[in-house]
Parts: sequence; structure tokens; C-alpha cells
Amino acid sequence: MSQLTHKPRLSFWEIWNMSFGFLGIQFGFALQNGNVSRIFETLGAKVDEIPILWIAAPVTGLIIQPIIGYFSDRTWGRLGRRRPFFLVGAILASIALLFMPNSPTLWIAAGTLWLMDASINVTMEPFRAFVGDNLPSEQRTQGFAMQSFFIGTGAVVASLLPYILSKWMGVSNTAEAGVVPDSVKWSFYFGGGVFLLAVLWTVFRSKEYTPEQLEEFEAAEGKTEYHKEARDSKYYFGNGGRQIGVGLLTAVLGILLTAFVVWYQLDKELYVLSVGGMLGGLLLLLSGALQRSGNFQNGFVTIINDFQDMPRTMKQLAPVQFFSWFALFSMWIYTTSAVTSQIYGSSDTTSAAYNEGADWVGVCFAVYNGVAALVAFLIPVLAARTSRKMAHAICLFFGALGLMSVFFIKDPNLLIGSMIGVGIAWASILSMPYAILTGSLPAAKMGYYMGVFNFFIVIPQIVAASILGFLVSRFFDGHAVYALIIGGVSFIISAGLTLLVEDK
Repeated sequence: MSQLTHKPRLSFWEIWNMSFGFLGIQFGFALQNGNVSRIFETLGAKVDEIPILWIAAPVTGLIIQPIIGYFSDRTWGRLGRRRPFFLVGAILASIALLFMPNSPTLWIAAGTLWLMDASINVTMEPFRAFVGDNLPSEQRTQGFAMQSFFIGTGAVVASLLPYILSKWMGVSNTAEAGVVPDSVKWSFYFGGGVFLLAVLWTVFRSKEYTPEQLEEFEAAEGKTEYHKEARDSKYYFGNGGRQIGVGLLTAVLGILLTAFVVWYQLDKELYVLSVGGMLGGLLLLLSGALQRSGNFQNGFVTIINDFQDMPRTMKQLAPVQFFSWFALFSMWIYTTSAVTSQIYGSSDTTSAAYNEGADWVGVCFAVYNGVAALVAFLIPVLAARTSRKMAHAICLFFGALGLMSVFFIKDPNLLIGSMIGVGIAWASILSMPYAILTGSLPAAKMGYYMGVFNFFIVIPQIVAASILGFLVSRFFDGHAVYALIIGGVSFIISAGLTLLVEDK
């Protein structure tokens, strides 16, 4: 047994090594976010069809992330508890990155996005728990700031790759109809290699504490706020009944919403919300039935009940994350269409103007990620002078200004200013909610709750993909820039909700 009673402080380079894998993870995410809509349009997707093509990936993530967290909490082997998941996810994501720009059809590209996004999340979510596992509480903000630095750095380079290859290295930036340009293809090839190598660095240059050591640390810290009273069969019987009631109501609402969409022949994207409601209700019904029958000692019931019993701080942060990430997904899905059509005046994916605009979007995304890398270590200073939640709210407000300003811009160079605001928000989104959250989580469930916390990243992606296409086509005559206005309003709502969080 360990003789330590408190997690030792780690050196700068130890924190560097355990965070370095995020450089590769963000290479994958940045290439995905900056280029997948471009690939979809190249393969024939219309502007209002793009959101639904993004939907399979987050739906899968919604299912696998808490499962990955649940099993990583219970894994211990030669590579530890989190690192095996880093490695498997990195291998699968790298394969998907190599294949994505060579997809022969639109639906194969959508399926590859599903594999890529799911694999990236298999790698990423245990990384968040990794900080909570390895760092003492006084270093966790620094640990998440280091992750934000690598996220920003990786995204800058990855976002610039198509522009660098076409402008500086002479790689072709245009191609015949239905073919992805070579500048995009080689960017994905390079990104796949960087993803794997960066994660391998963390896997082999970091260490983990054993589950027994983590229990000792938690006991020594006197961490009792989450400890629940013992539960007997009577509790599970009553809890099962409550879940059956909520599940039945949710399933019925899902059925009614589906009937409404069918009756009024609304956009097919809305089926994602209605069918999702039905499936969520059915899961609650199944969990409730198992508990009432006395079959409550299983992983499925544990996952459902732990979600129900998430810590108070996590419940308060959930809507903050939802509206923050809804804004981000509106930007990632629609910026290319908004900039190419409004500023460059072209929606023809084979034209030089469209591809020049799409490359400039990559530059803009590099700018906001570069700003995030620079700002990452300044946000803790702002938090020390105000509070963590005030610092986060201020950063989100800058993000709102950045997104909404795109509507008024005609000169593409002015988009740099918009992206500075977005970058400030991005830096805080990547660090501050996690710094607030980790102190409230039990070590034995750190991976699971980090996976569940990602629900509030994935659910807004599903909602954005479900309703933004409907809103843009029905109310804004297909003008994608209005999706960015909606995103700015979402940032403002998130900033207001942040001030209601109890950050002890």
C-alpha cells in the first residue's frame, strides 16, 4: 500500500507529458471541424442537408462515452486504467483520418465521420479523467490549462494545413466535381500521423496511480461530499418505480413529437429529437423494471442511477455546457457556408472563389485556436482576481460578440477580429468548467462522470444538427450566417447561467 497521504505535485514537464496527447487529438478535431462540411458539399450535399450528416457521430458518442468512462474506472493493467483507451482510440481515429478525404460517396463520408468522431472521443474522454486522477486539487486548473494550450496549438497548425499546402507548397486546391482537393487530402494524411504519435508520447511517458492509491488519497483528503447512504432492495424498488414513471412520460412525448413531425411533414432532422426521446424513455423503463424485479447489481442499472445521482455542481454546469457547445457547433457547421456565400459570393464547390473562402475559414479557425493557446494561462489569473465562474462568463460574452459580428463583415480580413473573441471563449470552455467540476467528483467514478459530462457537449451537437438546418431553410431562406447569430445568442445565455453555478 502507498504511504502517501496527498498526491504529490507534478513538475511542469510531467504535466506536459501527460497532456501532450491532446496535441494529436485536436489535430483530428480541427481537421474534422474545418473541413468535413467542405467534403460533404464537394460530394454533393446541399447547405441545409449538412447538419443531418453530422448526426451519427454525436449519437454514437452519447452512447459510448459513459461506457468508456465506466470501464476505464474499472480497468487496471500493464498500461494502467486510462492509457489503454488512449491507444485504441488513437489507432482507430488515425485510420479514419486517412480514409475520410478519399470517401467515394456522401454516405460513406458520413459513416467515416461517425467512426472518426467516436474514436476521437474514446481517446479524449479518459484524458479529462487523467488530470483528475494524477494531479492534486491545487494543480488541476494548471493541468486543464496545459490541455487547452495543446488543443489550441494543434488546432492552429491543423486548421492552417490546407492553406499552407496550397499557398506555400503548390499543392492543388481545386479538383473536378465530386473529388476532394489534394490540399485537403494531404492535410488529413499528416493529421493521422500526428494524432497517433502524440498519443503514443503520453502513453509511454506518463504514469498512473493504482486504484488503491487513489482511494488512499481521497480518504486522506476527507472527501465525503459524494458518499451516499447504503442502499437496499427497498430503495431500488422505489427508485425503479420513479424511473418507470419518468421513462413512460419521456417515451410518450417522443411518440407525440414523432407523430407531429410526420403529420406536418417537417424536416427529417427533427426525427433525431423525437426518436431520441423515445429511446431515452425506453432505457429508463428498462432500468426501472430491472430494479423492481430485484436485478439491480449490474452495470446498466449502475450507469443509469449514477447519471440520476450526479453531483450538484455537475447539474448546474450542464446547461452552461449545453449552450456553449450549441454555439460552437453552429459555428463549425455553418462558418464555411456563411463565409463563402456572404463574403466570397460563391456556393459552387468547384470554383476558385469558394475554395479560397473555405481556405480562409481554415485560417480563421487557426486564429481562434491560436488565441485560445495564448489565453489559456491568463484565464486562471482573471479567475483569481474575480472568480472562476465570473471569468468564464466574461470569456463567453467575448465569444458571443465574435460570432454575431460575422453578420456585419464584408472584408474577410476583419474576420480575424471575430475569431479573437471566439478564441477567448474557446480557451475558457476547454478548461474552466472542468476545473470547477473535478473537485466534486469521486475518484472511483471520475472516468464515468467525465463521460457523462460530455453528454452536454454531444446533446447540443445533436440538437444543432437537428434544428439548425430546419431554422436556416424555413426562416432565413438558406442564409447560413443566421446560424452564427443564433450561436452568439446561445453564448450569451450560457454566460448568464454560469453566474448561477455554486463553485466551492
